Amino acid sequence: MKSVAVIDYGMGNLHSVSKALEHVADDTRVIVSSKAEEILACDRVVLPGVGAIRDCIAEIQRLGLDEVIQQVARQKPLLGVCVGLQALMDSSEENDGTQCLGIIPGKVLAFDKNLHDPVTNERLKVPHMGWNQVNQVIKHPMWRNIPQDARFYFVHSYYVQPKTPEPVAASTSYGFAFACALTQGNVFAVQFHPEKSQHVGLTLYQNFLNWDGAD
Repeated sequence: MKSVAVIDYGMGNLHSVSKALEHVADDTRVIVSSKAEEILACDRVVLPGVGAIRDCIAEIQRLGLDEVIQQVARQKPLLGVCVGLQALMDSSEENDGTQCLGIIPGKVLAFDKNLHDPVTNERLKVPHMGWNQVNQVIKHPMWRNIPQDARFYFVHSYYVQPKTPEPVAASTSYGFAFACALTQGNVFAVQFHPEKSQHVGLTLYQNFLNWDGAD
């Protein structure tokens, strides 16, 4: 039987993520773990995340999971979710500057507090919270059976800006267009919450359980 590990470092929406995976995991065992040997023994790994990036990175490092995540990214499919995406970048503006894991070159930036809709000029609230369209900019196995511009659920005050456009798998608009999904080798990571995104979110998780890490 195949297996997928949800990394437990005390900062992720673990119950919702693991339950969503179990819902689509017909032939895959789902485990939630902070133990390196259990995580590395699984075929696929999910890095969830909510909260402040400084606290997330501190816990990842305290548990020795930074090296585990680096190894997973080289060897098997890794899915980052929300702050799990942001943690993969080089650095974040949050908490007066935080060094991240440096797996995908780029940085995490804060939304401008004076953000406006470019069409209506309406002031936009931060955090960006609620349903928004996801524009797929590349073909990828993770988008299988997910329509172009499908709506996913977002909750975030920071967004990723990769160093080059090559990793961008999808974008969304909130005052301006920004990357909401990145891919690099065995890594695919999203800013939105698939576990809160109903059918399309479950489809994304199902695609991950079938993805072998190739483009």
